[in-house]
Amino acid sequence: MTDLSSRLLAAADTLSDACNALHFAAPISHVYNPLVYARTANAEYLRRFGATRKRVVFLGMNPGPFGMVQTGVPFGEIAAVRDWMGITGGVTKPAIETPKRPIEGFACARSEVSGRRLWGLFAQRFGTAEAFFAEHFVANYCPLAFFEQARNATPDKLPAAEQAPLLAACDAHLRTMATILEPEWLIGVGAWAEGRARTALAGLPVKFGRVLHPSPASPAANRGWAEAATRQLVDQGVWPAG
Repeated sequence: MTDLSSRLLAAADTLSDACNALHFAAPISHVYNPLVYARTANAEYLRRFGATRKRVVFLGMNPGPFGMVQTGVPFGEIAAVRDWMGITGGVTKPAIETPKRPIEGFACARSEVSGRRLWGLFAQRFGTAEAFFAEHFVANYCPLAFFEQARNATPDKLPAAEQAPLLAACDAHLRTMATILEPEWLIGVGAWAEGRARTALAGLPVKFGRVLHPSPASPAANRGWAEAATRQLVDQGVWPAG
């Protein structure tokens, strides 16, 4: 690993340990931390694509059940991680697994729609993963996935007393990551991620922006997410037109 990627991995381990010390009450039934059971795959992602400083960092909220939960890579649609990035394994299982959301790793047949849209846009615009990651990086603000048995729960819906220590750990990690990668732009994938970035990185020399979240739950995203996100990035001055 380069110095930068080794620092990113150390920061991820620190965040993972901090999150593992937290406790979440009902209705949360299961908490998955892919920085633990998919650490090998995540470390490969950091080693291969976090080795240089970045002009733009895209920031998601937390792992999706068929993305990073399965692959250890943010927005980790399996085909994109395996075929485009060349990361193929290193996923085990969490200590306590809900049968409603099993970890199948790269054998998972479900598609992470948000990840398919996000990485699909980057592949279309840049061609190779190496070309995209030369100036860009993708991270999640929170590494944990929360389930109410089968239902996915997001960290913004946690009670304030449970959110506070989680946000503190994630803010600290994001600030560390930003000092390592020194991005010019931090782009929130959705409004919540942008808001957390503005809070965590206050005072750092970074510009903030946002793209529409690619979730299939968003009617706007379902009406041509790639075109909308590209237009937003061009309008904000993150990407050149054309």
